[in-house]
Amino acid sequence: MSEIRNFTLNFGPQHPAAHGVLRLVLELDGEVIQKADPHIGLLHRATEKLAETKPWNQSIPYMDRLDYVSMMCNEHAYVQAIEKLLGIEPPERALYIRTMFDEVTRILNHLMWLGAHGLDIGAMTMFLYCFREREDLMDCYEAVSGTRMHAAYYRVGGVHRDLPDTMPKYQPSKFRSKKEIDRLNEARSGGLLDFIWDFTERFPKAVDEYETLLTDNRIWKQRTVNIGVVSPERAIALGFTGPVLRGSGIAWDLRKKQPYAKYAEMDFDIPVGVNGDCYDRYLVRVEELRQSNRIVRQCVEWLRQNPGPVMVDDRKVRPPRRVEMKGDMESLIHHFKLYTEGYTVPEGESYGAVEAPKGEFGVYVVSDGANKPYRVKCRAPGFPHLAAMDELVRGHMLADVVAVIGTLDIVFGEIDR
Repeated sequence: MSEIRNFTLNFGPQHPAAHGVLRLVLELDGEVIQKADPHIGLLHRATEKLAETKPWNQSIPYMDRLDYVSMMCNEHAYVQAIEKLLGIEPPERALYIRTMFDEVTRILNHLMWLGAHGLDIGAMTMFLYCFREREDLMDCYEAVSGTRMHAAYYRVGGVHRDLPDTMPKYQPSKFRSKKEIDRLNEARSGGLLDFIWDFTERFPKAVDEYETLLTDNRIWKQRTVNIGVVSPERAIALGFTGPVLRGSGIAWDLRKKQPYAKYAEMDFDIPVGVNGDCYDRYLVRVEELRQSNRIVRQCVEWLRQNPGPVMVDDRKVRPPRRVEMKGDMESLIHHFKLYTEGYTVPEGESYGAVEAPKGEFGVYVVSDGANKPYRVKCRAPGFPHLAAMDELVRGHMLADVVAVIGTLDIVFGEIDR
């Protein structure tokens, strides 16, 4: 027999299962991992420093680009931190819209995770199924903000504008028959709320399809059960949050423990795992898809019955309406000054935290009374998860590294910041 010798292997950063730009230096004994050393910083975009050079309101779009699969949740933490310093409470309707879009974002994130994780472990169909549903929710992002990903929809004091009464429709084309176009446009005949409601009616059946493909699948279980096990005590000690912590059996969720927006009024459950392995983390996220669907439905019901303002009536932070700006010189100057110089925020420090899809995403800001932050620091949920990579994969096989990276749901925008 040939002798097995130890060797060092570069996993990534161009590996398709590295989920972006992770470079993992692995020390192997044959095919068994002896040590894993994650190298980060290949996507460093200096978000925190850039935010310190710009007026408060101009950094909201930077937040979208951190975890670029959970866009509006990142914005939420940032605007929440500023609102605490300004002493502003957004209108009730704006808070319901934020709650609804936080959960739409959670579904978007988990669909992306499930499709990519399935693809990593060899379930190609999952990717196609998940993106089918993801497409509808991307249309919701586009309807409110004009863009499918980096929405910049949340504002200090509320949201950019109210929900639209019409949805974009598919246009006739030579690739689709009129019958097919009519079928696709059926759910788009009403407003955004009608479209989201239609989605929530269909979505549980889609989740059942995902589970039929994976949950009792022999190969899926062989690849995930007892892989990357984390005990509850270690999960807390390592600073885990979100589904990775709940997969180890700790029922910690900021939406229940420190409610923000309108979560205190929502009826939903927090799924927790038992064994703390890749399979339990998968089950937790799949159940979160169902719970998010429940929350979205409750928000739609409330929003249908309660019209109202979606932005505080404070001229210091609220721009004039476009109609006023086009016809009134003072409003035009006000608009120009607000978007170029912003507004001053009282001296102090605050921390805005939300239960983002990957865990606790927090933004800590320090103000010295100027129109731009003195310090901005982001608490990214993926960073402690990746830091525990060595502990999670040690003693496992090389193929299990892919399963562990997938189960942590890593996005490098927020880790490299």
